[in-house]
Amino acid sequence: MTRVYNFGAGPAMLPTEVMEIAQREFLDYRGMGASVIEISHRSKEFDAIINETDRLLVELAKIPKNYKILYVHGGAQMQFSAVPMNLITRNPDRKAAYVESGNFAKLAIKEACRYGTINVAASSETSNYDRIPELEMTAVDEKSSYLHITSNNTVYGTRWQRFPDTGNIPLVADMTSEFLSRELDISQFGVIFAGLQKNLGPAGLALVIIREDLLHYALPETPNLLSYKTYAEKHSLSNTNNTFAIYMMKLVLEWIKGQGGVTTLELQNEAKANLIYSAIDDSSFYQGTAEPAHRSIMNITFNLADSDLVDEFLSQALAHGLYALKGHRKVGGLRASIYNAMPASGCQTLVDFMNEFEKTHT
Repeated sequence: MTRVYNFGAGPAMLPTEVMEIAQREFLDYRGMGASVIEISHRSKEFDAIINETDRLLVELAKIPKNYKILYVHGGAQMQFSAVPMNLITRNPDRKAAYVESGNFAKLAIKEACRYGTINVAASSETSNYDRIPELEMTAVDEKSSYLHITSNNTVYGTRWQRFPDTGNIPLVADMTSEFLSRELDISQFGVIFAGLQKNLGPAGLALVIIREDLLHYALPETPNLLSYKTYAEKHSLSNTNNTFAIYMMKLVLEWIKGQGGVTTLELQNEAKANLIYSAIDDSSFYQGTAEPAHRSIMNITFNLADSDLVDEFLSQALAHGLYALKGHRKVGGLRASIYNAMPASGCQTLVDFMNEFEKTHT
């Protein structure tokens, strides 16, 4: 078997060590004679798994005691509905503010409009989301129930380098494509949510971290399995949760701890990104699509000066074991997603290929 370097945006590659542990334990979890995917979510064995996942998250993300950890069905896009359903009545006028910085922010805005009055406080749509828009807090109604941002934009390759000070307005952040890739001050946020499929595990489940005082504003019509309060009160086990995804997340978190934690990974991620960005910037053959001051270290978007060569680049890259480098259809070109699990050797192999491809096509 030959493993490729998987640059896909998500579901993304997982650490090889994690996959190997899951493979060893899949048929017989720790001598039970049953797979972890078969055991009850109410068993003592799974209780140990979810409690250890909680503990590792608190340790690695430095989550304060006044926050709850939720494991929520439906992935990150389900939270586009859950966030307004759970927070919009924090102000009786049902107002919320959003920053439109890319495709997923736009989808979140569309969904939130079902539940209240949504103000787009800043947008970079006119520049095709090549940057994080300038946000002035004077543009945010002080009666807003919350301000929503997308901290890292997977499609367009941009991220918030510094987060806004929102005062008494809770800051809600979709961190799907960067959670645990850099150090954060969790206390800056009222809610953080992230789909697992980038840096945390398999697709289909979302992690939600919510300040406890925000658990009491759900709309009366909020379904039980979209209520953050239900998840908080039942330790995310009101019904049968995705136990295998939580197990896989625990393994990923153990791997992160073994790498030296988030601080170490952030330094590694910056070095990996700088390696590829340097190859782009030092060449007229390649062109970055995100404004340099706003570049993501998770998703690197670029194109070829001669866009007719993109298909050939992708074909030859795959032959070299470089998989899923095609850019999103809204941007085109190329995209290298280099989440925590992408080793530095994968980035170096990509840069070596880019240099060779340029030599043979100029």
